[in-house]
Amino acid sequence: MTLLVAAVIVHDRDAGRVVLLQRGENARFARGRWHLPVGKSEPGEPITRTAVRELYEETGLTVKPEALEVVHLVHAARGVDAPDGFLTVVFATHEWTGDLENREPHKHAQVRWTDTTSLPEDFVEGDAAGLHGYLAGGPRLSLYDWE
Repeated sequence: MTLLVAAVIVHDRDAGRVVLLQRGENARFARGRWHLPVGKSEPGEPITRTAVRELYEETGLTVKPEALEVVHLVHAARGVDAPDGFLTVVFATHEWTGDLENREPHKHAQVRWTDTTSLPEDFVEGDAAGLHGYLAGGPRLSLYDWE
C-alpha cells in the first residue's frame, strides 16, 4: 500500500520566512539534510490531523486544521518504510500559535525559521519540490522514481 504523509509549510509572510528542520545524525535517512515538518499518517487518521499532530510533535507549533491549505502533492514510487511508494500532501498555513522549538532532538539537529530568499540547498527532494512550487506559485505535483 502507498504510505500517506503530511508536510506543513509554516509561512510567516510578513517576515518572509518558513519553518525548516535539519535531520540529525540519528535520522534513518537524509542525515544533515533540511526538510519541512513532515510525518506519516496513522491508521484511521485524516491527513489534516496528521499535519496538525506532526507539526506540534516536531516544532511545538499548533495549527487548526481549517487553517491548512493543500498546496502540493508529491507521489514517489518508493521510499524509506514505503516500498510501494508514498504520497505526501503538502499544506501551507499562515496561522499558528506557540513558540518554535526542537521537540525531537533525537531526530533533528535543529529547527529554525529560514528566510525564503536564502533556503538551504541540501534539502530532501520531495519537500524541496513542494516548498519551491508553493513559493513560486508553480507546479502543484511532483513525481519521483516513476519510470
